[in-house]
Amino acid sequence: MTRKSEVAGRSTIRDVAARAGVSASTVSRVLGGVYPVSASTRARVMRAVREMDYVADARAKAVAGVATPALAFVLEDITGPSFAHMAHGVEREATRLGHLCLVCSTEGDVRHELEFVEMMRAQRAAAVILVGGAADTPEYRERTRRMAESLASAGSRLVLCGRPPLGPGAPVTVIEYDNEGGAYALVAHVLAQGHRRVLFLGGKPDHTTAQGRERGYLAAHRARGLEPDPTLLLHGDFTRDSGHRLTREALGAGLEFTAVVAATDMVAAGALTALHEAGLDVPGDVSLAGYDDIPFARDLHPALTTVHVPYEELGRLAVRTALGRTPQTPDEHLLLGTHVVVRDSVAEVQEEEQ
Repeated sequence: MTRKSEVAGRSTIRDVAARAGVSASTVSRVLGGVYPVSASTRARVMRAVREMDYVADARAKAVAGVATPALAFVLEDITGPSFAHMAHGVEREATRLGHLCLVCSTEGDVRHELEFVEMMRAQRAAAVILVGGAADTPEYRERTRRMAESLASAGSRLVLCGRPPLGPGAPVTVIEYDNEGGAYALVAHVLAQGHRRVLFLGGKPDHTTAQGRERGYLAAHRARGLEPDPTLLLHGDFTRDSGHRLTREALGAGLEFTAVVAATDMVAAGALTALHEAGLDVPGDVSLAGYDDIPFARDLHPALTTVHVPYEELGRLAVRTALGRTPQTPDEHLLLGTHVVVRDSVAEVQEEEQ
């Protein structure tokens, strides 16, 4: 006799159990892999699963007590291209390892972030991954340390991707890329082309990612015995609109520069539009460089010289590391490299122009 659920096209765990001649709890044990089951029983159950095209319902698995803990990925802006690539890495690695991945966009609201982390603690998430820079203040360190300790007490793990470390003793994993080093190498490349007045379009002054990139800009100049004009350091945010606005303001103020280094590729895209609107050729009149190496950087005209950040690998590594550590593991700090991708947007300055 055919069960109603089979006619409807969706088999239940009881249907599978009936086909295999075992109890529903035995099917749960086989699918969950958490209790020993004889080889012959496992074979019967898996044959029934295949024959009935059964797909385990996550809610049913939770009721049976064999649900795999989810991972939570928390970021400020889900529309940011670099964040999207990191999220892709997290989701793919979580799926490969059999975990559900939940994404939360906080829009910069600290309270929202805290509420989400607490909810994940209550749900006993396997790990919570916080992404993106932050203002490195005593309040930030204390708040984040409390989150790390709270998650650890529930058997979870806090992972910081591109966020400031918390100091010794916190049960947290920090995964970063060489942010300052990438900016240093990029600006060194621009300076090596003969540029001496390089406009820097930075982010918010208290943002740790922006600070690291600005430090790289300054260090590259000083390594060559140069002191950049402070009027060439402008601050905004990491958006296309910011790059467009800051570049227009620099041109309107009569600032002299032969190259622009933008804190992100999105900022560089806005700068490129502003330069074109002013009738300037890139790189004929002004060279331009970005940071992140998001996919559209190679499709700009000209293709953008930038810094490659391994965002997807950062996401994958965050998952692998979080799942491979116990909550009591002390703080650990992993660093991935960056490198300059040379394309067409930076040109050498001719001798008479230096």
